[in-house]
Amino acid sequence: MVPRASFARAARRTLRFQCSHTPNNRRTLASAKSAGYSYETGEVNGIKFASRDIPGPTTQLALVARAGTRFQLFPGFAEGLEKFAFKSTHKRSSLRITREAELLGAELFAYHSRENLVIGAKFLREDLPYFTELLGEVISKTRFTRHELHEEVIRVIKLNQKSILANTDQMALNSAHSVAFHRGLGTALHPTSSVPITQYLHEQELATFSQAAYAKPNFAIVANGASHDELERWVGEFYSDSPATPPRDFPAIETKPSKYYGGEERIAHDGGNNMIIAFPGSGAYTGGHYKPEIAVLSSLLGGQSYIKWSPGFSLLARACKAQTQAHVSTRNLSYSDAGLLTISMEGKASHIREASQAVVEILKAISGGDIEKDDIQKAIAKAKFRTLEAGQNIGTGLELTGAGLVQSGKPSNLDGIAEAIEGVTEDAVKKAANSLLEGKATVSTVGDLFVLPFAEEIGLHV
Repeated sequence: MVPRASFARAARRTLRFQCSHTPNNRRTLASAKSAGYSYETGEVNGIKFASRDIPGPTTQLALVARAGTRFQLFPGFAEGLEKFAFKSTHKRSSLRITREAELLGAELFAYHSRENLVIGAKFLREDLPYFTELLGEVISKTRFTRHELHEEVIRVIKLNQKSILANTDQMALNSAHSVAFHRGLGTALHPTSSVPITQYLHEQELATFSQAAYAKPNFAIVANGASHDELERWVGEFYSDSPATPPRDFPAIETKPSKYYGGEERIAHDGGNNMIIAFPGSGAYTGGHYKPEIAVLSSLLGGQSYIKWSPGFSLLARACKAQTQAHVSTRNLSYSDAGLLTISMEGKASHIREASQAVVEILKAISGGDIEKDDIQKAIAKAKFRTLEAGQNIGTGLELTGAGLVQSGKPSNLDGIAEAIEGVTEDAVKKAANSLLEGKATVSTVGDLFVLPFAEEIGLHV
């Protein structure tokens, strides 16, 4: 057995060697300015595209369309388009698409958010031509048959509706958006069980809506792990059938600016307890509504620890340490022209009640300047990390980049966002907290309403 003292001497020698050979500028490794974040953008035949040529044998390709629930003309249209992705086209059956993707070892995916519909694939790098063609076929040649709509699409939508009935977190989040924005961004991410989707969802109208959603100005193509020149070649070849403008005889996709209202909604539920306190947040950087101080305030409030064996530095994590049966988290939900800063609480009703009171007390403390400078610096570092991590994440980066191209013709500038966050001052955070308290809050409560508080009881204006 090697003596313990030998280990200690070896460790000291190693540490001295590392210290003496560490360059003074080692912190530059954490710089936001990295070629790995950058997308090369372009346009061919009126179609915007972007690529990030990450070294490796695989590629992820996505088509991002402005067809989320905010822009749908009737309830269920965004989800209907999502569910029809990779169904039968005029060229291939859904079975053939499935079998060919399996033979190539690929993965196909489709999802929608409040603003975007994302259709994509993950595959081996050499198969880029096939999947670029497939996505173009999905948006221009899907058949929208009646039997697939009723036997598969609507059936799955109704199953989702039932699952939402038991998901109090999703109910509270949908409620918060509805109270905050009413229509547009306030539309539920998935149709609730009370929505008569069969009254609105018909194959002819859905097919026409797809022509508007997939018109060239409304979508962009983004690739990770693909050569820019190669992507440009295949996009130019396979997307010639995409309409240049939406159909004239169909209502245009509305882009009316979002308006924040605020208010309160309470929903009784015996399956769990959720409470969301929300305020006007920061919009996306590409939309001109970005507020870096909101990103810092979100990290400062926090609630959830990201450090093992530690409650974390955030103010809510420390204030709610005694409420062990309440999970608290803060995040800013960014959209093209608006944002929603949400503080979510989930767990035991009595603990949520106490945690909600702590939220208001902490906001008042921040507004009054009763906060340590060290906490501000930690929050700035955390906000910067979250932003850069989201941009580095392939899945998140695809949607962010595609949405930026559609909205403003350029992807998110992560270097610019990081610099804006670094420039946030303590005074800016105080003013942000004060403006939230002076304005109207959004409070959505789901669960045991006998215990869970009203907004007025915790000192919020609605």
